[in-house]
Amino acid sequence: MLGPVERVFTHLACEISHRERVLIVAADAAHQAHVRGLLATAGGEMRRVTITIAPSNDTWARDHGPISVQTATGPRLLDFTFNGWGNKFPAERDNRITGELAAAGCFGATPVETAAMVLEGGSIDTDGAGTLLTTSRCLLQPSRNPELNRIDIEARLRELLGIERVLWLEHGALAGDDTDSHIDTLARFADPGTILYQACADSGDENCLELRKMAAKLNAITNINGEPYRLVPLPSPRPIHDAHGQRLPASYANFLIINGAVLVPAYDDPADEIARESIAGCFPGRDTITIDCLPLIHQFGSLHCVTMQLPEGVLGKDE
Repeated sequence: MLGPVERVFTHLACEISHRERVLIVAADAAHQAHVRGLLATAGGEMRRVTITIAPSNDTWARDHGPISVQTATGPRLLDFTFNGWGNKFPAERDNRITGELAAAGCFGATPVETAAMVLEGGSIDTDGAGTLLTTSRCLLQPSRNPELNRIDIEARLRELLGIERVLWLEHGALAGDDTDSHIDTLARFADPGTILYQACADSGDENCLELRKMAAKLNAITNINGEPYRLVPLPSPRPIHDAHGQRLPASYANFLIINGAVLVPAYDDPADEIARESIAGCFPGRDTITIDCLPLIHQFGSLHCVTMQLPEGVLGKDE
């Protein structure tokens, strides 16, 4: 599926480059030149594009990329251990990418620190004000940090990320998901008082019971001021299966926030526009742009999964 996937990557990278700098990891010099040609032909803002070389196992930058923390002296990047979603897939190359990018000078003077913990970026979502949302199925999975219990993990997240509160969801597993319920396919902050979440209206859908239990938990939790969250449900697309009949974990919660816009996954489904409008209502003043993610979901992920944001200035000053 490389051809269809490249078209998705090209559209995604071009939209990002029109608004901010973008760093792309290529396999080798020939691939680097190929990617540069794709973006230039498609109208990418090439002055904002950096294409570097680093060997990789897979494409999911959200999970092996650095996690950014803002400090009093500026941003720092944390390089957590990535073990292929609990040793399910080869990950040795992906686990080295952040260090290799730092050694190549891709992050400038921004400090990069090794964090002694297995953690994927897609497994957490924060409101930028001290609250982190995650799932117990993922973070408490023994194949990640078997020596850490829930209390230990919360303490580590407070220490490393400056988190004040951790909100745990016990339900929400999507059929076909091989990440052990990453939060970025289930529920996401739009702001400190608003959570968008993947819902399901079809009681016959195999995801429906889990998603309804998740919605009940979201209705029971409160923000840092003790107030209920504004909860915005997102529709479920029709079930999508691969050639072997495997249900794929398509979700509209896998949107991506960039400068001035929100990129919304689309699956050639009537619910695409409903989801886009719901997300747009939570981000006034930003464009909402749909990206065809059918090829990506056949690889069991979507557009948030293949990207990782970095603070302004880490990749150099915009021109």
